[in-house]
Amino acid sequence: MKIIAVGRNYAEHAKELNNPVPTTNPVIFMKPDTALLKDNKPFYHPDFSEDIHHEIEVVLKVCKEGKHISEKFAGNYFDEVALGVDFTARDIQQRHKEKGLPWELAKGFDGSAPISKFLPKSQFDDLYNLNFTLDVNGQNRQTGNTKDLIFTFEFIIAFVSKYITLKKGDLIYTGTPAGVSKVNVGDRLEGYLEGEKLLDFYIK
Repeated sequence: MKIIAVGRNYAEHAKELNNPVPTTNPVIFMKPDTALLKDNKPFYHPDFSEDIHHEIEVVLKVCKEGKHISEKFAGNYFDEVALGVDFTARDIQQRHKEKGLPWELAKGFDGSAPISKFLPKSQFDDLYNLNFTLDVNGQNRQTGNTKDLIFTFEFIIAFVSKYITLKKGDLIYTGTPAGVSKVNVGDRLEGYLEGEKLLDFYIK
């Protein structure tokens, strides 16, 4: 499986990092499968970065293979959703951006993609009115709603499938709302989707 992620898909988050807000095509990057962190296991803070940021996201699980998918049929290509965190080594990312280099070392390191259990999308009345939040040490850091997505789930699937064949089990991290900030050893992260706690793990 592969992890496909969307950057700058919430306008306020793009603005908080002084990035341009995409209007035509989404910003796409990837993480290796070794980035996955399951079952609320602790995240071990790497020693190569002094500035790891949390980014809470709604994650889609691809349910069948497809390429060159039409946007009007793209909803048939995912059947479950989850919460994930896109951990980002912001200091490394900034250095690479300044030099026009790829982000992989800042985004794809081991454990950088915590993932919750998956829920059937059929249990939600409206996928474009999903509330999700991240608390750190009991204090709210990020609050988002999928109504604020710049690019819809269907658009992302259709766009990515023009370039990369999607396969069953692939994960799509769909972007993060504003409020990203640094995590520290000892922090407890709790993520909620529509009021249900799906993530609860520590930084070690």
